[in-house]
Amino acid sequence: MSSRDLLIEIGTEELPPKALNKLSDAFASGIESGLKEAGVNFEKIKTYASARRLAVLIDSVEESQADRNVEKLGPAVKAAYDKDGNPTKAAMGFARGCGVEVADLATTDTDKGERLVFRIEEIGKPTVEIVPDIVSQSLAKLPIPKRMRWGDSNAEFVRPVHWVVLLFGKDVIKTEILEIKSGRESRGHRFHHPEIINLQTPDEYVSRLKSPGYVMVDRDERLKYVKEQAEAAAKKLGGEALIDENLLQEVSGLVEWPVAVSGDFDKEFLEVPAESLISSMQDHQKYFPVIDKKGDLLPHFITISNIESKDEKKVKEGNERVIRPRLGDAKFFWEQDNKKKLEDHIESLNKVVFQNKLGSVGDKSRRVASIAEAIAEDLSENTDFAKRAGLLSKCDLMTEMVCEFSDLQGIMGRYYAINDGEPAEVADALDEQYMPRFAGDKLPAGKTGQIVSLADKLDTLLGIFAIGQKPTGEKDPFALRRAALGSLRILIECKLDLDLKVLLGYATKAYGEKVEGEKAIDEVINFMLDRLKVYYTSQNITVDVYDAVIALKPTRPMDFDKRMHAVNEFRELEEADSLAAANKRIGNILKKIEGTLPNTIEQNLLQETAEKNLNDQLQKMSAKVTPKLDSGDYSDALKQLASMRDPIDAFFDQVMVMADDDALKNNRIALLNQLHSMFIKAADLSRLQS
Repeated sequence: MSSRDLLIEIGTEELPPKALNKLSDAFASGIESGLKEAGVNFEKIKTYASARRLAVLIDSVEESQADRNVEKLGPAVKAAYDKDGNPTKAAMGFARGCGVEVADLATTDTDKGERLVFRIEEIGKPTVEIVPDIVSQSLAKLPIPKRMRWGDSNAEFVRPVHWVVLLFGKDVIKTEILEIKSGRESRGHRFHHPEIINLQTPDEYVSRLKSPGYVMVDRDERLKYVKEQAEAAAKKLGGEALIDENLLQEVSGLVEWPVAVSGDFDKEFLEVPAESLISSMQDHQKYFPVIDKKGDLLPHFITISNIESKDEKKVKEGNERVIRPRLGDAKFFWEQDNKKKLEDHIESLNKVVFQNKLGSVGDKSRRVASIAEAIAEDLSENTDFAKRAGLLSKCDLMTEMVCEFSDLQGIMGRYYAINDGEPAEVADALDEQYMPRFAGDKLPAGKTGQIVSLADKLDTLLGIFAIGQKPTGEKDPFALRRAALGSLRILIECKLDLDLKVLLGYATKAYGEKVEGEKAIDEVINFMLDRLKVYYTSQNITVDVYDAVIALKPTRPMDFDKRMHAVNEFRELEEADSLAAANKRIGNILKKIEGTLPNTIEQNLLQETAEKNLNDQLQKMSAKVTPKLDSGDYSDALKQLASMRDPIDAFFDQVMVMADDDALKNNRIALLNQLHSMFIKAADLSRLQS
């Protein structure tokens, strides 16, 4: 079948830059799915997007659907005809629905008996008839929270639509999309080339948009170009561009023809903490800050313009004029905030609600201080530092700087604490309490920071669960999933050998009578341990290893981690599959025993050689591995237990466990019970899959 390239472009007003990639990917996915569902074959699909357009270019799209045989099953033959052989209402209704007479229907054998069937060869539709509906449906399904209408049009989209290109080879697919007639006329850059660009074929799209159109329509090319330009401009200034990936994506979505322009600001602003200046440049102005080789901020910035100006100096001066009051605000906030000590804000925290049922932010700070003090005592760390850091942990929320730049919470707390003369460990903890801030983020380096971060997260987890507001579906307003995983990462990766039951007990005590915390502890533990499934999957440890460990529900995350890695190593051993199967068999036998399981092995009742050998090996092995299992050396213990494979296999091959003689049967069950009890101290190996 012959094929042609297909170009689809939706031209709009400037699209929201943060949503551009998501919209573009969803549009391409919708077109791809639509073609596949319609049975129209093609080679590959390429996605394009810029501030004023969403587009896809699909190579070698077949000119029509393939013909196909359609088969529709009808009622059972028994129900289709009465005793005289006349068609029933069921048969006539089915025939009518198929547009034929009952005589035109056939019968076929199915697994549910003989049924009526209608068979017809369906002629494939031309692609030009199919594409308009696919495009419309794809646009309707885009993830747009709030659609808008423009002018007197009834069409709705994320931004007003001005042109639509539907080009199939050299031909236009004539239709209306969002009340705009399709054609071959695209548009260039809003200022450099606002004129129409007539496209003759889809394959010239990228090149014609670039020249004469002044539009880099390839997302990846444009992003790479923005980054390279920013880096080159910073290098000329003697520094390096500080490029945040999210900002890079956003900036490349704002421009169609990126041009880097550097600017400067007064050195006096460098007296202000760099983070506040960086936040102002990145968040408010979409500038890339410039740093030196040591990572210190330089008095320069890079902005990405959307035009090639004939007078770049004016563009530079304009941006400098805009950034000056922004940095002035940061300097003012810094100076004003330093007129008060952090602890002076404690009282005002009592007026800020943390959660209606859980009290104020001041209440939370006092709880965090109490929990942190208890954790520090368990770890033999400085309890005064932990308590002080907990008490000051939320004070910077009341400063003018953090009110303006909310992403600086904790960061500014550290600066203000240093300025107040607080111990360095306490000051660092005010920043580290929020770590890890996102997946894969670094963990608190200081012990006090680790303790306060744990205390803060556990307080939130217990409190929110206790009032019955645990996360449901995608809704997680208090970021409990992140808090749970962050807590676990701190306990495991910072090697804090603490028990979740104990830690949540401290949180319960801190809440007092405000909530019934005791009832929520088990639910919180289950929620937290469930987060470990993804944590270990990301380390390429399979889910069955997690299942084997979670079956025992260890509540000390460090202990959980030791078991996970030990079982993961064990499953690579040659003996693993056989021992996993044996453990499953033993577990199944023991489950069937009613009442208390026998656990005492009578030596005089051991008759078969295989059961005697297994008992001998069990006693010797128990003496060697039990201390290792008790001390948490699961890896070495499991490696030694692997040597039990042969005597266990021999036992099941040669010994009848469920003997007619009750004494013999109970003795053999006792042997298996002791064996099972030893293996289960590490994990439930029966859950491992071969």
